[in-house]
Amino acid sequence: MNSSNPNQEATVQEANGFTAVRWVPIAKAPSWAEVMGRVNRYVMNDFGGGQRVLKLAWVINFQKLTTIPLLGFFIGWYHNTRPEAWIYFAMQSSYGLAWVVKDFAFPDSTFHRRITIGAGIASFLTVLGWYWLFGWLLISAGAPPAYPLPDYAWFSLCISLCILGCEVMIAADAQKYFTLRLKRGLITDGMYRFIRHPNYLGEMMIYSSFALMVWQWPPVVVLAWVWGGLFAVNITLKEVRMSRYPEWEEYKKHSWRLLPPIL
Repeated sequence: MNSSNPNQEATVQEANGFTAVRWVPIAKAPSWAEVMGRVNRYVMNDFGGGQRVLKLAWVINFQKLTTIPLLGFFIGWYHNTRPEAWIYFAMQSSYGLAWVVKDFAFPDSTFHRRITIGAGIASFLTVLGWYWLFGWLLISAGAPPAYPLPDYAWFSLCISLCILGCEVMIAADAQKYFTLRLKRGLITDGMYRFIRHPNYLGEMMIYSSFALMVWQWPPVVVLAWVWGGLFAVNITLKEVRMSRYPEWEEYKKHSWRLLPPIL
């Protein structure tokens, strides 16, 4: 059954043996998000055309795992055995391994859809490959970064942010995966009680820790590109889809998109 209003969706409710259909308004996505969403879907799913023979998860996991020997190569090539080089190696390598374990334990269905070879290459060139720039900038530098705090304090801050980000991302993805296997609907408890997109928040914390370790401007540009062109679009479109649930408005009043009160 379809509504004559494209901005409404039917919600079926049953009580005392009676079934009622309630039309729930759906927010309209901003035009910029709709346009960017279509572009992102094409680039990451159908770019170049042809058969869909890959999975985006394979491309992502390849980048995560290849990062480990690549960073080791950088350390050997530039003869950089300073503490910040090894700490960065441990941080990004451990995160990559954690991501792959997560993908095997509770995979995200979005990443396991089939994509074209061109889309896999485009995803790597436009997003994933740029993360290798972080480690290269830090390890290839001839002198240690001029951190705003003593090294031991700055390293502690970056490591803690990375670990906490991994915890937030993995816990949020695990809750979403296992909850939706049992019951479809809006998740408003656990990791999602106060933050509507904790998985994105965790990812942002992780890559913020990498950028802070590097302490140069190019990683900031990369993160602005990914967060603005991909994360912001996905979050905006996801909230439009979430608005179809009757409890959405109440949930939105008592939760934050990412962090209070800015994001």
